[in-house]
Amino acid sequence: MSKIIEDVKNCVEPIIQSLNMELVDVEFKKQYGQDTLTIFIDKDGGVDLDACELVHNAIDAPLDELDPTSGKAYTLNVSSPGLDRPIKTERDFEKKMNSDVEVSLYKPLENKLKKFEGKLVGYDKETCSIEYKNKILKINLKDIAVIRSAIKF
Repeated sequence: MSKIIEDVKNCVEPIIQSLNMELVDVEFKKQYGQDTLTIFIDKDGGVDLDACELVHNAIDAPLDELDPTSGKAYTLNVSSPGLDRPIKTERDFEKKMNSDVEVSLYKPLENKLKKFEGKLVGYDKETCSIEYKNKILKINLKDIAVIRSAIKF
C-alpha cells in the first residue's frame, strides 16, 4: 500500500465512521491525465449522491491539512463502490456470505482452477471458503487476485 493511500485512510476513516458510513477503499491514480484520489464509501441501504457530498465536504479540509501529495494538485472523488466491486473488507465478506462470487487467483489452485464461480461459505482474516462443484475450497486471501459478487442477469 502506498504511503499516500495509507495516510489518507488513516485521516478519513474516523470521519466517515462518524457519519455512520464505512470506508471501503482508497485509490490514487492518474485518470484523464490528472492525479485522482477516490474514496469509496458504503452504508446500510446503499450510497446516494447526498451521502457522497456529505463525505466529500467532511473530508475536504482535513485532507487539505494532511496534504497527502505534498502540494501536488489532485482531484478528489467520493463514490459508491458499485455492484461489481471487489470484496475487500471484513464487512464485505460478512455481507456476501452464502452468495455467489467470482474468484480470480494469482496462480491456479490444484493445478487447474485460476478463475471460477462458487458460493462464499466461510471467511476469517486469512482465508475464505468457497463451495465449488459440491466441494469446499479453502483459499488464502493473499492468493486471490480479485473476488467479487457474481452478477447474473
